Amino acid sequence: MNVIEVRDLRRVYRRPRTALTTPGTQVEALRGVSFDLPTRTRFGVVGESGSGKSTLIRLLAALDKPTSGTISFQGEDITGLPERRLKFLRRELQVVFQDPMGSLDPRMRVRDIICEPLVAQGHSDPAGRLTELLDAVGLPERSADRYPHQFSGGQRQRISIARALAPNPSVLVADEPVSALDVSVRAQILNLLADLVERFSLTLVFVSHDLSVVRHVCDTVAVMRSGEIVEMGAAEEIYEAPRHEYTRELIAAVPTLRTALRRFSE
Repeated sequence: MNVIEVRDLRRVYRRPRTALTTPGTQVEALRGVSFDLPTRTRFGVVGESGSGKSTLIRLLAALDKPTSGTISFQGEDITGLPERRLKFLRRELQVVFQDPMGSLDPRMRVRDIICEPLVAQGHSDPAGRLTELLDAVGLPERSADRYPHQFSGGQRQRISIARALAPNPSVLVADEPVSALDVSVRAQILNLLADLVERFSLTLVFVSHDLSVVRHVCDTVAVMRSGEIVEMGAAEEIYEAPRHEYTRELIAAVPTLRTALRRFSE
């Protein structure tokens, strides 16, 4: 069963006009994107800046509306639905953003950040769910009474993940979740995400510009360039035998110990 079905998705933006008599030029952020996302798939979207990754994620989460095309979530067409009819989507699909500090309210304690969606849903035991989530992301229970600025970047991302998991979603979207973190903690967060996806039987949509990161987390990969999917398939197959020249360029750009030593010696 497919949890998400995307058909011929297009999104066109208009740049601000530069002269009174000249209309702003149009920018095609997405150009006919189509794919199916089976339940419990770990789906990676990879591409450089400007490839359309973030636009695609905003449309999947109904934070923006497509110019044309359709998106179905659990069999229901959500394209263009008003906010009052998207309550089920806000519960079933949650997003972990790139910058944890920017996505957490600095005036709220961790317990209030995580429990906010639970209270909104009328959860019967928010305190118990809070304890469960803190344990799931590897944070001590005493963290609940602290503020976001009192944590490291990696710990703040754990808080963001806990908040995303609070409503018990079926789909977790991770938008560049480790790119703002130190190299030393990236592997920890990636391993945590992989463990949580398995533990809570989630469908994962993981967005990154780094194909090696996507390979570590995902079983299926879509490579995007200029608003189009140029290659899609099993992560290992794409990494080991890429068919598109752009995919080969992305793989060649991944730093390795050998290339680092060669650059150091030059």
